[in-house]
Amino acid sequence: MSSHNDHQRGLLITAIGGLTLTVDIPLIRLADGEAWTILLLRTGTTFVATLVIWAIWRSLSAKAPQLIPGWSGLIVAALYGLGSIAFITGVYNTSTANLVFILAFTTMFAALLSWLFLKERPQPLTVAALALMIAGVVMIVGDSVGTGHLFGDLMALCSAFMIAAAITISRASGKDMGFTALIGVVLPLAIAALMVSKVGFHVNAPWWIVFNGAVIMPISFFCLANGPKYISGPEVAMFYLLETVLAPVWVWMIFAETPSRNSLIGGTILIVTLIGHSLWQLHEGRKRRATLAVSHPA
Repeated sequence: MSSHNDHQRGLLITAIGGLTLTVDIPLIRLADGEAWTILLLRTGTTFVATLVIWAIWRSLSAKAPQLIPGWSGLIVAALYGLGSIAFITGVYNTSTANLVFILAFTTMFAALLSWLFLKERPQPLTVAALALMIAGVVMIVGDSVGTGHLFGDLMALCSAFMIAAAITISRASGKDMGFTALIGVVLPLAIAALMVSKVGFHVNAPWWIVFNGAVIMPISFFCLANGPKYISGPEVAMFYLLETVLAPVWVWMIFAETPSRNSLIGGTILIVTLIGHSLWQLHEGRKRRATLAVSHPA
């Protein structure tokens, strides 16, 4: 019964994180500011909120996780920071649909890096899914050639790679990196502060981005980081897909931004492939647990 309750709790926590993350890009767009100013406000408020949450946690429990657990934590924080810079750059240089569709490639980047560096050989179905997703990304990026969106698409791809690399190192280290992604905002915060000092502070509705950094980012990343404690990786991945599906819908409703036909086709390939692959992984995981239960009865 306890295991069932833990699974229900995990689904609820991860669903909250995934749904919360879907409003990140719309809030960035609503703030209506220059990219470096937005990055400064978003990372600055996230950093302050993270320190406050961690300080409260530490005062209540001696088991509060480290902010940066060793050298591996420092590398992971740097990767998340670089990913954040690439993400904001992508927001301002490509469409929302292109951005979130390409970011969905993070899962397959992680599988590829695990294969190369952790020697976790993927199943043939995973390789097939990777090939399909590459085709989807090529379709999206190819559609941006000559439209001025290519640079933004490449930044989205860089962001996906950085996050995947951070996930791979986190898994290899076996350390608790719960707060590390949030502390990683120090790097983009420092760079943004330097750039804003040169180009000036420009934002028309700062409250949107302050709310995003102080509330949305800590809630979403904290919940999504804690999901794997209770539910499987494929189940967590399903909730990450909520941003891919819903963020373009919110932006379409608020800003009437319509994705191109090729972007929709490429995005559909990515989403269907990821959902199908995640469901297959979930089925395989349950089958393995059932086999273990039969082999080692209580």
